[in-house]
Amino acid sequence: MSAKPETLDRIGTPFDTDRLDTLMEEAGIDVLLATSKHNVRYLLGGRRFLFFSTMEAAGHSRYLPVLVYRRGRPDQAAYVGHGMERYDNENAPFWTPAFRPGAAGSLGAAAMAADELARTGCAAGRIGIEPGFLPTDAHALLRDRLEGARFIDATGVLERLRAVKTPDERAKLKAASERITEAMLATIAWAREGTTKHEIIERLRVEEVGRGLEFDYCLLTLGASHNRAGSGQAWAPGEVLSIDSGGNCDGYIGDLARMGVLGEPDAELEDLLAEIEAAQQAAFAAVRAGAPGGAVIAAGEAARRSGPNAACVDFVAHGMGLVSHEAPFLMNHSVGYAGVDADRPLEAGMVLSVETTMEHPRRGYIKLEDTVAVTSGGYELFGEAGRGWNRGGL
Repeated sequence: MSAKPETLDRIGTPFDTDRLDTLMEEAGIDVLLATSKHNVRYLLGGRRFLFFSTMEAAGHSRYLPVLVYRRGRPDQAAYVGHGMERYDNENAPFWTPAFRPGAAGSLGAAAMAADELARTGCAAGRIGIEPGFLPTDAHALLRDRLEGARFIDATGVLERLRAVKTPDERAKLKAASERITEAMLATIAWAREGTTKHEIIERLRVEEVGRGLEFDYCLLTLGASHNRAGSGQAWAPGEVLSIDSGGNCDGYIGDLARMGVLGEPDAELEDLLAEIEAAQQAAFAAVRAGAPGGAVIAAGEAARRSGPNAACVDFVAHGMGLVSHEAPFLMNHSVGYAGVDADRPLEAGMVLSVETTMEHPRRGYIKLEDTVAVTSGGYELFGEAGRGWNRGGL
């Protein structure tokens, strides 16, 4: 790689350019076109366009932000955005030396990105794209306009870039986790006999929003049912409640699960939750910087298999951050990825979700899900409150 111009020292980027440059070089990528909202947000230092926060469609097309980054040359970076993003830029300019507002849908954004590649002499280079987040019409336009280019999947590059969280990112994940657990415990205490699943989910939404979170979802079961969708089912005395919710703090996801019971838990319920807790604790004990990621799965699985209800218990662990399943990828998962990081060492700053679920045929859905940050000496739990049986109807 050629020496960087002195002007680069004066460009303040919100991410580690050396790490990105190395990852791009290893992948054989000259220039990156980031088009997913989460990766664009990351590369912009947390900035997002509020107008398209919960939607993407616009007329016959869609909003498609594009961040163009040439390896080793942040001075040639450009951000292609919507016309109204000029207002955000006026208030606080984007770090990219070039800002191109006014993209009309996905085709307009792709055309403006192609112009940037031509302007910087990269039109015939090796271009990294996000295939899962690049519409077919935009991809076709880029291929037509950039005849000599070679397109390379850059998904893994961006996942590796985000895998180790900065102190600020970890603080947001911790805040999201703590606020979600607070909201879940308040919701369980509020719910009582006759409260429906729809009402409990709505109450949780209010509790999370009131704590400054963006509510994403709530998966809820009552009694012996394993159905986690909202419904008119009402909570009855002696029944368990499983509440699993995702909300985010400035884009960073908190995703935890806690248990409630309407009344006092009997001895069987105490034993069932203790079985779940044993798998969680076994997995936590394997978390530390330098340990292979697969050790977490092996420890959790060993504890799961040793339990008396192993046939109806499932154990999962995965990375999380801006995305609910991101690097490190510790196991083959039904979401659609392979455990490519099982043999890689965990790094301090990585954040994991560890979850053990029991679908008991008589007592219902019993689950704990926890957020765990990897540290040099072990781990730190985020939002650890309420991991036992929480009483409803208080």
